[in-house]
Amino acid sequence: MDTIQLRTFLEVVESNSFSAAAKKLFISQSAVSLRIKSLEEQLGKTVFLRSKSGVNLTVAGRRLQRYAQSMVHTWEDAKLQIGVPERYEDIVVVCAERGLWERLLIRWLPELGNLMPSMAFRAEEDLSANIMRQMVEGIADIAVLYNPQIRPGIEVMHLFDESIVMVTTDPAMELLDDNYFFIDWGAEFSAFHSSLFPNYEHARYTFRLGHVMLNYLLNNGGSAFLPRRLVQSFIDFGKLHIVPDVPDMTLPVHVAWRVQAEGWWMPELLDSLKDIAERSLQNELPQPFWAENS
Repeated sequence: MDTIQLRTFLEVVESNSFSAAAKKLFISQSAVSLRIKSLEEQLGKTVFLRSKSGVNLTVAGRRLQRYAQSMVHTWEDAKLQIGVPERYEDIVVVCAERGLWERLLIRWLPELGNLMPSMAFRAEEDLSANIMRQMVEGIADIAVLYNPQIRPGIEVMHLFDESIVMVTTDPAMELLDDNYFFIDWGAEFSAFHSSLFPNYEHARYTFRLGHVMLNYLLNNGGSAFLPRRLVQSFIDFGKLHIVPDVPDMTLPVHVAWRVQAEGWWMPELLDSLKDIAERSLQNELPQPFWAENS
């Protein structure tokens, strides 16, 4: 199956620009245009309308988007399943939202390996909606995320409450200056942020990489909202400081899994995840290697 045209289509949707998509795909803009034109000819429909502000999906384009995502994921999953070495029975796909791998799931993977020695594993990071779609489609098996959607065939269990706090490297720094970095922790956080700072327009820097943001903050200075479990040790050593008079936000963290993926190992798997989560909240897990000399 050739998914190149579908991948190009999805990249244009994500980038809202033919030129930006070309840069991400490392091809020329004309090559992007040719792929989209070929796709439209096969469908007999126009999928994009171009304007000075970017590109907009047509009705046909919006309908195609859902199927394109599903087809690309399914093909990738098929290649992965077929490529699993014969010494393993199957592959387990573990997904999480940004910020939940660092000092949490990255420490859980070895436990999974011990509990399921006959399995291979794939770890992924994505947005909550994309993760849930992959679970419904049978591509992802288990996920840890902030805002799971209730879907048939998917079990969801509350894992812990994440405390998001505003920290800074310099207590004298102005609250929302150019060194404030906005991290997109999802729709609930955006609403919380707007209620705190109703007149705030837009941060100079916006990140969708929460775990990378901590490294960036420690090395370059500034302020941002980050999970307390990631920053508490740096607060204890005086490398980061809680910004006073700014309330914390609580984001519930859940674990979700496909009912069809359940096996004898599921209770032990969930128990081990809860144990890792508790140790993470108690600041008992080792810091990532890059943080040791920060």
